[in-house]
Amino acid sequence: MVWLVFSSVGFADDQLIAHWKLASDARDSVGQHHAIQHGGVDFQEQCAVFDGIDGWLEVPAVDRLKLGRQDFSLAMWIHTARQLDDVLGDVVTCYDPETRNGFNLTLMNYSGVTSAQSNWRNLLFGIDAGQIDSEWNDCGRPGTNQQVKSLVVYRGGLYAAVWEPGKDQAGHVYRYAGGTRWVDCGSPDPANAMTGMAVFDGRLYAGSELYSGGGSSLPLSPNENHGGRVYRYEGGTRWTDVGKIADVRSVSGLASFQGQLYAGTGTTGAWRDSPRTRGMYRYAGGDQWVSCGCPGTRIVHLSVHNGSLFGLSYDDGGFFRYLGGTRWEQLGPVPDTTQVYATAVYQGQIHAATWPTGSVFRYEGPQQWTHTGRLGQEKEVMGMAVYNGKLYAGTLPLARVYRYDGENRWVSTGQLDTTPDVRYRRAWVTAVYDGKLFCGVLPSGRVRSLEAGKSVTYDHALQPGWRHIAAVRN
Repeated sequence: MVWLVFSSVGFADDQLIAHWKLASDARDSVGQHHAIQHGGVDFQEQCAVFDGIDGWLEVPAVDRLKLGRQDFSLAMWIHTARQLDDVLGDVVTCYDPETRNGFNLTLMNYSGVTSAQSNWRNLLFGIDAGQIDSEWNDCGRPGTNQQVKSLVVYRGGLYAAVWEPGKDQAGHVYRYAGGTRWVDCGSPDPANAMTGMAVFDGRLYAGSELYSGGGSSLPLSPNENHGGRVYRYEGGTRWTDVGKIADVRSVSGLASFQGQLYAGTGTTGAWRDSPRTRGMYRYAGGDQWVSCGCPGTRIVHLSVHNGSLFGLSYDDGGFFRYLGGTRWEQLGPVPDTTQVYATAVYQGQIHAATWPTGSVFRYEGPQQWTHTGRLGQEKEVMGMAVYNGKLYAGTLPLARVYRYDGENRWVSTGQLDTTPDVRYRRAWVTAVYDGKLFCGVLPSGRVRSLEAGKSVTYDHALQPGWRHIAAVRN
């Protein structure tokens, strides 16, 4: 739920062209650009409260509000709750997804980006006129990794959790230092991968994983140390151990929901344990983790939308809603799917990335899924993100990233990994940082970035409560 008050827009010559006070109604107090109410918007004495589900205001398009023709500014006060259970999303947007023309001012709260909760309360202001980089920019290789497992924006930086499978190696976390440089932030666990990563209660958390490499048709890692621990970052290369989760081998995903930290634990690699029913756990403070049950198939990655926490499974196309305690509701199976890898909320609906058809499906309700197209001739879709008004998704086996252009149309923006003589390449995880879309890959272990239009981002967590936001095109 978001509260909004005193939204205004003006040109660079200090001329105020519209002002929606949102005090009891959606009228423009300086002109005739009155807004039309849709869905759950509650006008109170001094602000409007949006339900976060279907509430929004529409201002009819007129020439005077075609702001891209000259410099302009936007200003508003917004209020967000301290404990979140949704993606937040657009604040103000005037954007045509067909032509990719317009602007977007949005709050990014992205979970279910495979293993990562990549963006947490980050703000983006972007403009576009159908422009995009001709190729992805190389941002280097963190350490000697072969897979970037998570990318997370935290306190102004971009952090990468990685798989380093060598005999005398272990998983690390790195911080991006610009160009192709990465700073080692430590290796707190003997397992070969640091995988699940998220910001929770203002701190960065990361979980360890035993990953064989077999699922990516790579040689099995000689490091067979079990993961299953979660750590809190203390700065530099220092980490605090916040507990081993039951007898699990891997922390495959982390997400914050309603003021609690949750972990998915379903990956086991080539050394499969039995039974293969690894579920979800909730952090209870100190070094304690409480079981949230398992719906009968593995809960691997976690996603949040419209007041619900969802579990994504690598078995039988499983997609589940958490009901509290140890109870789950089956919302799948996702059609023609065995494994669900990621989600993104686009235009108010969950989109799920799947194997083996290389397709994305849109959630319409329990056991109701709409096919939104196959991405080229790919077999698997992985990390997804909404960036400057468009939905992007990474793939296997070619490690391409595609842009969704609607009506089952997916357009390739480029191939991010061209390692020779391998069966699979993965564009595994994405994050929005420094005004760009970043993606981490397997098996080269590199991170690459792409800019569509021009954007700026606030790469810190926007604090809860009332905040004043101003966005200026100059």
